[in-house]
Amino acid sequence: MAKMQFKAESKRLLDMMINSIYSQKEIFLRELISNASDAIDKIYYKALTDDSLSFDQSSYYIKVSADKEKRTLTIADTGIGMTKEELENNLGTIAQSGSLAFKSENELKDGHDIIGQFGVGFYSAFMVADAITVTTKTIGASEAYRWHSDGADGYTIEPCEKEEVGTEIILSIKQNTEEDSYDEFLEEYRLKAIIKKYSDFIRYPIKMDSTVSKKKDGSEDEFEETVEEQTINSMVPIWRKNKNELTDEDYENFYHEKHYGFDKPLKHIHISVDGAVRYNAILYIPEQIPYDYYSKEFEKGLELYSNGVLIMEKCSDLLPDYFSFVKGMVDSEDLSLNISREILQQDRQLKLIAKNIKNKIKSQLQTLLKDEREKYETFYNSFGRQLKYGVYSDFGANKEDLQNLLMFYSSKEKKLITLDEYAAAMPEGQPYIYYAAGESHERLEKLPQTEVVADKGYDILYFTDEVDEFAIRMLMSYKEKEFKSISSGDLGIESDDSDKTTETDEQDSKELFEEMKTILGGKVKDVRISKRLKSHPVCIATEGEVTTEMEKILKAMPNSQNIKAEKILEINSSHDVFASLKDAHANDKEKLALYTNLLFNQALLIEGLTIEDPVEFTNDICKIMV
Repeated sequence: MAKMQFKAESKRLLDMMINSIYSQKEIFLRELISNASDAIDKIYYKALTDDSLSFDQSSYYIKVSADKEKRTLTIADTGIGMTKEELENNLGTIAQSGSLAFKSENELKDGHDIIGQFGVGFYSAFMVADAITVTTKTIGASEAYRWHSDGADGYTIEPCEKEEVGTEIILSIKQNTEEDSYDEFLEEYRLKAIIKKYSDFIRYPIKMDSTVSKKKDGSEDEFEETVEEQTINSMVPIWRKNKNELTDEDYENFYHEKHYGFDKPLKHIHISVDGAVRYNAILYIPEQIPYDYYSKEFEKGLELYSNGVLIMEKCSDLLPDYFSFVKGMVDSEDLSLNISREILQQDRQLKLIAKNIKNKIKSQLQTLLKDEREKYETFYNSFGRQLKYGVYSDFGANKEDLQNLLMFYSSKEKKLITLDEYAAAMPEGQPYIYYAAGESHERLEKLPQTEVVADKGYDILYFTDEVDEFAIRMLMSYKEKEFKSISSGDLGIESDDSDKTTETDEQDSKELFEEMKTILGGKVKDVRISKRLKSHPVCIATEGEVTTEMEKILKAMPNSQNIKAEKILEINSSHDVFASLKDAHANDKEKLALYTNLLFNQALLIEGLTIEDPVEFTNDICKIMV
C-alpha cells in the first residue's frame, strides 16, 4: 500500500497549525465533534430531497471513548460517511472543506447550518496525537475505507470492513513530555469538561461511557461503581427557545450554569435577530461588581458561538468598554471565521452585531431607570463609575449615549438624581448646573463655597468619584446649561450690592492683598475679597481648567508632572479675621505673615489638600496661643 504525500503547501500549513494556529490543545475535540455534527447534518439535508431516506434524529449521535491502556481516543458518529474520493479530497488536501462545498451546493433556509467550513479543524488532532486513523463508510456504499496518517509525512487509504454507515476517528495520544501532559485527554472527567465547555449545544447527543456510583442491590449504605452510557451535552440551547417558554428562573439558572457570576442578575436581555445578520444573544446586567473588575486580570467580552459551537470565551469586540460589566453570549451562523475558528475577521457582520447589542443594553438600562428605579440605583452603585469613564474616554465620543444614564448625589434631595431631573427642577434664572467635588457627601456639605449657592436655593451635585469631574468637563453642558464648580472664580450669582461692597473692600485692601500674595510666594495666583463666603473666614477658589480636586487626583497618578490648580485665596471681608489682617498689616508685619500662612493652610485643609510643612503649621498655631 503506497503512502501518498500531502501537497507541499498542505505540509507547511499542517506544521503551522499543529504548532501555532490553535492557542489551546483542547480545541481539537471541539473541532472533531463539530465535523461529526456536520456529517449527521448532511444526512438530514439529503433526507429533505431524497424520498428514499428518512431522518429520525433519535438514531443519530456522536460517541467519545477513551482507552487508557492503548492510549487511544475515539470519536465516532452515525453521519453520512465518506467515499474514497472524499477521503482524498477532504483529508488529503488541508483547507479543502467538504462541509463548505456541501453548504454552497445546498443553501437551505430551514434553520440548520453546516458548522465546519474550512477543512483544517480535523488536523488540530495532531496537536495531541502521534497518529490518526479514520474508518468511514458512506450512505448507500457497500465498501468502507481506512485513512491513516502519522503526520506531515503523508497518509494511506485502503479498503476495510465496517458494518454501519458513519465515521470513526481513532487518535493515538502522544506520550507525556516535560512541558505537556497528554494523559488529560484520556481522563473521563476532562473529556466531559471539554465537551460541556465547547460542544454543549451541538444538536445531536454526544455520548460517553461514564463511571457512576450506585447503591448495591439490597443495601442502603453500600455503593459500587458501574459504567453506563450517558449523554454529556444538553443539545438545546436556551437562546434558541421561544422567549414565552422561558421563566426568570430559567435565565437565572443559565447565568449560574455558565458561571457568569455568583450573584443574581438584575436583568436579562434575550435577543433574536433574523435580518441582515442572524444571531441570538442572552445578556445579563449583574447586580454586584466582580472583585477584579478594575484590575488588569479582568477580561471583558461575551461568549461567542458559531451555530452552537463555542468559538471564543471572551469576545471583547462585542462590547464597548463602558458596558464591559455585561455578561452573556452571542450565537451567529453568519460570522466570517479564520481557519482556526478562534480569531474573528473584523467583518461587517460582527460590527452590526456589536452595534445592535450596544443599543439593546442602553435601552434596557434606560427602561430600568424609568420603571425600576431601585434596581437601577443598585446597578449604578456597582457600575456607575464605568459609565462615567465611558463619557470621559475617547474624547467624549460616547457622551450622547451615556449622559442620560448618569446619576449624582443631590444636596437638596439627599439622594441620587439624573441630570434630567436636576435640569427639570432648576429655578428660573439659574445660570449654571453647580457641583462640588470631594471625598464624601458629608465633607462636601461643610465646604465654605457651598453657602452662597445654597442660599440662592440652587441644588449642588456632589462628585465623589475621581472620574466625575473629568467626565463632566467632557460633557461641558447639559440642556444648554454649563457645569460650574462651586470653587470656580465666577459663580454668576452675586448680587449688585455685594459686588459694590466687594469692590470698595478690595480697593481699600489692595496693598494688604499684594503683601499677602508676596508672603505666600507663588502658592496662589491672587488674594482677594470673597463674593461667596458668608460665615466662613477663608476658602480657595480656582481659575483655569484644573480644580483642586482634579489636582489631587492627577498628583496621585504616575507621571503626574506636578500639575496644579491656579489657586485664589479668598477672604471674607465680613468676618472678624479680615479686621485682624488689616490691623496686622498696619502695625505688625510679622503677625501678618503668621496670619497669612495660617489662613492659607486652613484653606488647604478644608479642600483636602496636603500642607507642605505640617510642622511649621503646628508651630504657627502655637504662636497665636502664647
